[in-house]
Amino acid sequence: MKTDSSDTYYYPNRLGRIMFIAMEEMIGRNGVNAVLNQAKMRNRINSYPKNTLDKHFRFEEVSQIQVALEASYGIRGGRGLALRTGRAGFKHILHEFGQDLEFSDLAFRLLPLDEKIRMTADALAKLYNLYSDQQVLVTEDTNRYLWTINRCPYCWNRRMDDAVCLQPVGLLQEALYWVSSGKFYNIEEVDCIAKGNKTCTIVIDKQPLE
Repeated sequence: MKTDSSDTYYYPNRLGRIMFIAMEEMIGRNGVNAVLNQAKMRNRINSYPKNTLDKHFRFEEVSQIQVALEASYGIRGGRGLALRTGRAGFKHILHEFGQDLEFSDLAFRLLPLDEKIRMTADALAKLYNLYSDQQVLVTEDTNRYLWTINRCPYCWNRRMDDAVCLQPVGLLQEALYWVSSGKFYNIEEVDCIAKGNKTCTIVIDKQPLE
């Protein structure tokens, strides 16, 4: 899917705020301010988005932050921080959107683990589809679930040689670790719009790592 710089898509303020809070847990408030300065987003310094569902946090801002992390900490370090930010953000998403996710429902808790994994991937996709302009489709093949982002903010208008959307990978890692009570799943982005693919596709192995 080709992105067009003339298009404007949004996250709700709440998801933008969660991203900043999760980053702050990784690098501190001063570190976040430095990244925002690098991203030329000085208006966001000490002024995180409000905790509302109003869609005012632009995809361009999400992408600019990923670029600024890489510029500030190097490619490997910046992407590692993006991954950790995604993981740290899960508990805040769980807290703020728990009713939508329905993870605390008795019917969910009683499901077999393999069904919980699929339903967790589905629930997170539905959350983004409902509240943001990010579009996610969940499908599966024999051994994997495919979490496919058709409109992706993390690499918005970027052109790179490799996959760069580490935040949603981290989010899914932490979500499945939590829902499985401590099991690790192999999760990786295999296609990325930034490198010319039509979608950003994250694959999730159905079976946990030994």
